[in-house]
Amino acid sequence: MLPRRFMAPSPSEIALQIDGLACRRGGRRVFDRLSFGLGEGELLALTGRNGSGKTTLLRAVAGLVRPDAGTVRWQGADTADDPEAWRDRLAWLGHLDGLKGDLSVAENLSVAQRLRGGAADRLDGALVAFDLRSLAARVVRTLSAGQRRRTALARIVLSAAPLWLLDEPLNALDVPAQQAFRAVLQKHLAAGGLAIAATHAELGVEGARTLELGRA
Repeated sequence: MLPRRFMAPSPSEIALQIDGLACRRGGRRVFDRLSFGLGEGELLALTGRNGSGKTTLLRAVAGLVRPDAGTVRWQGADTADDPEAWRDRLAWLGHLDGLKGDLSVAENLSVAQRLRGGAADRLDGALVAFDLRSLAARVVRTLSAGQRRRTALARIVLSAAPLWLLDEPLNALDVPAQQAFRAVLQKHLAAGGLAIAATHAELGVEGARTLELGRA
């Protein structure tokens, strides 16, 4: 049963549709027959205790794990039919920051930008958004955990992907960095983007829907 705060969009508004998804981890079924839709401009917060399947669900939506059953559809098309095209439509932030430790902040972001083919002016905007300009020349392995997380979030912004999949995005962030994250997330949603975030903390974004996993 879905929690009361989980209100589905109308069928005409749905961009991402999850139908009957089921996944196992370590031989144990973590969720079964999970279905929901997400429309443009919507944020879905995944909540629940450790082990309830939040990360597994994100990875299944991203195509990083194969579900036991069910489909992930984008604008009506099964994402499993063209995995490469699906990867181009999403940006992934996991527990690990996904950065090259021997490259500088600017080099990591430049590589990500070139891979995505984004506009050159987006790089400076991402640095400014997360207060990274003074750290641009620093090698990533010398950064604090919070500084690395800010760099990883800047990489998400640079992707220009319509769907953001975020696993505990507030981890290691101080209060100013959390505020910066909320600002860029709200901008993404206002532009018609979608986001799913696994979180133990309140994201602080007005209008966010909530799906609690692990409920009987």
